[in-house]
Amino acid sequence: MTKRPALLALALWLIPLAFLAYFFYQPLIAIFRVVFSERFSQGWEFFEWSQVSRPLSFTFFQATLSTLLTLLVGLPAAWLFAKFDFPGRKGLRSISLLPFILPTVVVAAAFNTLIGPQGWINQALMALFNLSAPPLKLLNSLPAILMAHVFYNTSIIIRIVSSSWSRLNPRLEQAARLLGATPWQAFTKVTLPLLAPSLLSASLLVFLFDFTSFGVVLMLGGPQFSTIEVEIYNQAMNRFNLPVAGLLSVIQLGITLLVTLLQNRVNTPRYGKAALNPERSALRRPAKRWQKIFVLFMVICLILLFAVPVVSLITRSFVTLEADRGQRGEVAVGLTLRYYRELFQNRSGSIFYVPPIQAIRNSLLYAGVAILIAGLLGLLTAYALAQRARFNKFLEPLFMLPLGASAVTLGLGFLLIFNRPPWANSRFPLMIPIAHSLIALPFVVRTILPAIRSIPESLREASRTLGANPLQVLLKVDLPIVLRSLLVSLVFAFTISLGEFGATSFLSNPHAPTIPVAIYRYISQPGALNYGQALAMSSLLLLVCGLGSILIEKIRLPGEELF
Repeated sequence: MTKRPALLALALWLIPLAFLAYFFYQPLIAIFRVVFSERFSQGWEFFEWSQVSRPLSFTFFQATLSTLLTLLVGLPAAWLFAKFDFPGRKGLRSISLLPFILPTVVVAAAFNTLIGPQGWINQALMALFNLSAPPLKLLNSLPAILMAHVFYNTSIIIRIVSSSWSRLNPRLEQAARLLGATPWQAFTKVTLPLLAPSLLSASLLVFLFDFTSFGVVLMLGGPQFSTIEVEIYNQAMNRFNLPVAGLLSVIQLGITLLVTLLQNRVNTPRYGKAALNPERSALRRPAKRWQKIFVLFMVICLILLFAVPVVSLITRSFVTLEADRGQRGEVAVGLTLRYYRELFQNRSGSIFYVPPIQAIRNSLLYAGVAILIAGLLGLLTAYALAQRARFNKFLEPLFMLPLGASAVTLGLGFLLIFNRPPWANSRFPLMIPIAHSLIALPFVVRTILPAIRSIPESLREASRTLGANPLQVLLKVDLPIVLRSLLVSLVFAFTISLGEFGATSFLSNPHAPTIPVAIYRYISQPGALNYGQALAMSSLLLLVCGLGSILIEKIRLPGEELF
């Protein structure tokens, strides 16, 4: 019995490992070759340590500060969802997922409409105080980066920590209180140690996403705030300095690999089953005055955090703001569909014009191919990991490495290896959906694997006893149990592919753009019309991701989480 699961796991691993070796590890090896190849030895004469130290130090600084601010907002929110029942709780928790699955270019565009020179806050202050120039200059600043990171990472803290918090046995804390502990002592001595694994795991995951942030820093930070991701892009695409870009990629890969391995290690709780409830703790209505104030305050804060940037983006895409030349500082506001209509026209004959139908078609086609690849490989990998094989503990970290590797590093590697036909076909670059599938694959595996492991082996044995063949067992026993998790993973992979910007910025071409690339092109060009077109496309992409978020919440099983 011990050899059969191992042989089955080995057979299931063959295709995923071959795919990973060819499309992930080969590009990584190519980056190492660029860095240490003799062909580029002369290029190192122009290398300065500040090209590495400056972006590296800023990346650590902003990722650490972003993580601390996210914990400051996320921990009270996690306690809110873990302990209290209140009107709108389910809807608010569903809304909290939307920022995480939003593309970074959409997040950047949303905050641009809120705090940018043409944003609502500056326009309101100009009208209120009769000013001729925007008074707040938050765009291209560190606070803009931090706000965006807190916006789309708070849901990670809420989902992971509140899920663990709701499963803790309340009798342990009650026992501490009976023994004379104060509420604070009971929390620090009993609850906090039990929450430590999930809390540390969530913090490391947030740090990882902040450390590899690209679109937000590129669009909200400006040239003076350059993280490793942005510097890799600048060195490779703008300065054509591949040795420095490769060196930065190697350094980032090493750091993210360590963080990923540490996150996987601390993710496993180290306490016994006695500390857990067999079911989630019953939610209670806030009864005391301080509880009501806390719930009301947190609900208002979360609505402002999650809804204001989204509403700002959508409303701004339907509004034109034109300064009234007759009176200084006055602004004329008009509702219009002009920005949406202009997406389908090229009045100026600009070479930067990207037909939105083409960009939308490309994105949908890339996403369709990506979910087919990620779904098939994810199923094979999840079933392989579910087998009792000793080598799984070595292969699982190897396969989860794409979760820690940045999309920009992946894009650079693909550019070095696959920048030739048939991979770089001008009409349909195969590199793009393959890169998207690699980025989505760890999420697919993490979503499907718990469902496969939850299938009782007795059900399979009973079906075999009744004469079912392996295919019938798979279709009649496994599929009904795994189907919801599979659908959730595919929807999630679809939204990831639609909004992926890091690798696509290296691999796309003018003939085959995606929606995020088109948004970045529009918003990078001067002029109110280009700005409005970028907002219109961002709103359309936001709508699709919002529908994906709703589908995920509707399809997923109670208690099932994405992280």
